[in-house]
Amino acid sequence: MEVKTRYEHIGLNNAHSPVIIGSKMKVVELVLAHLAYGWSPEELHFQFPYLSMGQIYSALAYYWDHQEELDHDIETRLQKVDQIHNSIGNKKLTKKLKDKGFL
Repeated sequence: MEVKTRYEHIGLNNAHSPVIIGSKMKVVELVLAHLAYGWSPEELHFQFPYLSMGQIYSALAYYWDHQEELDHDIETRLQKVDQIHNSIGNKKLTKKLKDKGFL
């Protein structure tokens, strides 16, 4: 179930995360591609052709209007990835790399 926002193409899912209506993409996923690769809205459209330019611009506008909240969400996600990575890291490989002076 999506809750409408004042942004035409953006809704909130059950977890209250902003999503692009008509897709399964979360706003933070599009924003991460925009920030990580420096992609323009046109390049984002090329990379994600199932999104309209209106959806892309709405997602970016939502991000800039809610930047602090979404940046916190992104940071939390990155910390969780780091925790998972550290908990399941390949200990044998890490030891070998350390023994050879690579880590």
